[in-house]
Amino acid sequence: MEFPIEKITSILLKGFGSQKMEDIGFLPFLLLLVLSLVAAMIVSYLYLKFYKNRATGSQIHRAFPLLGIAVTAIFICIQFSLPLSLGLLGALSIVRFRTPIKEPEEIGFIMVVISTSICCATFNILFLCLILLVTYIALLMLQKGPRFMKGRLNDGVIIVTIPSQNFKEKAREVIELLRSVLPTGKIESLVENRDETVVSYSFTKLEDDMIIRIKSDMYTISDRINANFFFNRIGDI
Repeated sequence: MEFPIEKITSILLKGFGSQKMEDIGFLPFLLLLVLSLVAAMIVSYLYLKFYKNRATGSQIHRAFPLLGIAVTAIFICIQFSLPLSLGLLGALSIVRFRTPIKEPEEIGFIMVVISTSICCATFNILFLCLILLVTYIALLMLQKGPRFMKGRLNDGVIIVTIPSQNFKEKAREVIELLRSVLPTGKIESLVENRDETVVSYSFTKLEDDMIIRIKSDMYTISDRINANFFFNRIGDI
């Protein structure tokens, strides 16, 4: 049995299973999916710009494009079909996702991706633009705003190991050196045992050349002092 070319085209463009969806057509829905992808890519860029240096390795922004497309497609389908809506509600009441969230900021970014996807699925393009604009303004305020809005964020910690017999003589020089080089840092802990004393000193900004300077100055104070640097940021030394 042969299908006319007109019927095949009709199936491709209007075979959505719903009269309302058929009235809208294929191309508008394709445009909404593309727009949802673009919005998710923008959110991924914002995540990289504002929180990449705080991440612990989850790199959740890589899932934003697929998440945006999936949420948009789901809401496009269910908003025109009551049985699909009830079926999805029943499925979500059974299936539970147990993927851990490594960063508290990730929850906010996931919600932004979902909200932008829902805007695309419901044809609220203006609201989509407003969400992205307000999100960008909020992130700027958190980054550039007063200190109480940003909280205490550390880029890493320096672990200084001093032999216990030299601690009383060299401790003051070590602390003064760290405070002069890293004035925004703070002593996090001091642990003393029989053989050595370990000082943990957090920092917020540390250039590469400062690492060499601190190491050499530590050896100048004493060649038995060891300083190790641990970074919270991905891709750092």
